[in-house]
Formats: sequence, structure tokens, C-alpha cells
Amino acid sequence: MMKQFFGVQDIGDLGKALSETFEVKKNRFGFQHLGKNKTLLMIFFNNSLRTRLSTQKAAMNLGMNVMVLDVNQGAWKLETERGVVMDGDKSEHLLEAIPVMGSFCDLIGVRSFAKFESKKEDYSESILQQFIKYSGKPVFSMESATCHPLQAFADLITIEEYKKTKRPKVVLTWAPHPKALPQAVPNSFAQWMNAADYDFVVTHPHGYELAPQFVGNARIEYDQDKALEGADFVYAKNWSAYTDPNYGKVISKDMAWTISDAKMALTNNAYFMHCLPVRRNMIVTDSVIESPQSLVIPEAANREISAEVVIKRFLESL
Repeated sequence: MMKQFFGVQDIGDLGKALSETFEVKKNRFGFQHLGKNKTLLMIFFNNSLRTRLSTQKAAMNLGMNVMVLDVNQGAWKLETERGVVMDGDKSEHLLEAIPVMGSFCDLIGVRSFAKFESKKEDYSESILQQFIKYSGKPVFSMESATCHPLQAFADLITIEEYKKTKRPKVVLTWAPHPKALPQAVPNSFAQWMNAADYDFVVTHPHGYELAPQFVGNARIEYDQDKALEGADFVYAKNWSAYTDPNYGKVISKDMAWTISDAKMALTNNAYFMHCLPVRRNMIVTDSVIESPQSLVIPEAANREISAEVVIKRFLESL
């Protein structure tokens, strides 16, 4: 029975989960009886395009009612810290808001990014933990400070669909970006690739090491060209520094790390992947992302499938 979904450990047997994804993909409207008269509440503390649309579509496929709350538009500004004197611009506390939200739904999805004010605070996942503790309903992550499991699950589905060998070489490569981005996507991608037991390599400049609990036993290679040799899949993604004292900071914008035709020529005719949105000609060149080897669109489309399998499992547990 699934009561929460934040990482690969919550999905159970990965082989069974993947079999279920292909069953759902062939018959996405075949389980509507599960969602009849059930309501999903999707709560967004941050912007979203693919996550919002794919998760809502997945719930509708399952026959659910869906409510979407954008906390920053049309709702009271919410205080998230305990013990604060609320004499500022925040009118309501999460401690009251969460149980009220829970009273209107059967399942809650939450999206809340890292704030980069404190690594301890971000990696404690305080907002998600408050929803678990006070909502009284099952909760899943639609991207949090540290993880993006629906994206990583969709990435895994995509690799399984396109791989040409049983154990492909998958390379997660850092790429430059003008802004400080969270580690959530690379964290989850690393976690799920390790669980899938692929030949998995992470490459990045010195200073961009990810949290050990997510990297696990992945091979770390600081020479991007060497890492890309023989790759079957190249997953490009920027992230800000995790290690202290630079947590949440941009410490390099080295354009030599941009994924180009020359970089892809080092691979085994690899497929290119990215979670989107992507900064063209920083993360990846136009020619690579528009090439026949680019999987960014089918990868994004699989977000509907990963969300549907996760929500289906919640409904089966209610």
C-alpha cells in the first residue's frame, strides 16, 4: 500500500512498476472506476508547466476530480515557519491551511522548491513533512527541494522504451546555466538510475558534487569528454552547488560543458534527454535538441504515464 511518494523506495519492485507503466500506456482510460468520486488537490508553491498538465491529465484519465491551487496567485500568502509573529504580508499559516485543504480531497500533490537560504532547511523537506503530518491524506511530491520523482520515473520509462541493450550506459552531465537551480532533478535521476542498475556515470566540474545519499555508487567523472565516451543516453542538467560553503550558488558557467554535436559525437550515437524547460545554446545546442536523437518530447509526454501509475497506486490503497 502506498501512502506517500517521494522517491524510488516508495514505488516498490521497479520491474513490476515498469510493467504497470506499459499496461497503463496501452489503456490510459481503463482504470476510471478507481477515481470515481475521488478528488486530487494539486498545490503549487512554484511555477509548473509539464508537472501541472501531466498530473492533472493523469488524474482525469483515472476518473478523478481535480482541484489546482496556486499558492502565489489567488490564495492567502502562507507562513511556513512555526513561532513567527505574523505581522507581515502573510495572512494564514500552513498549520491551519493544510488540514483545511485535506478536508476537501482524497490525495494531495505538492510542489515546493528549494529556497537556498539553508541547506539544512531545504534537505529537511519541511513543507512536504508538514503536509504529511497535518493533512490526514496521502501526499506525493510534484518536485520538492531535494527530489523530483515523477520526472525521474518518466525518464526511466523513456530509457526503457528506447534502450538497445539490456544495461545501457547512461550519463548525467552538468551543463551551464545563468541562474542557481536546485539539485532536485539530478538527485532523483541519480537515485532512479542506480535503482535500475544501468551503467551510470555522473560528470560535472569540481565543486558540483551531489548529495551522497542520491549519488550512491554511481561513477563520478570530472572529465566530461571521457564520461561521454560510449554513452547510450546523455541526460544534461544544470544544478547549483550542494557542498558547503557554496550551497545554492553558481560557481561555474563554463560553456565548454554545453552539449553540442562535437560532444554527442563522442557517444555511441546516444539519445539526448532533458527534463525541460531548457536554455538553448547553454545547456544544449539547437542542433542537438532538434536532432532525431533528441527524446525531450517523448520524455515529457511520459510524465503523464508516470503520474498515472503513481496516482493509480494511491487510489488502489485508499
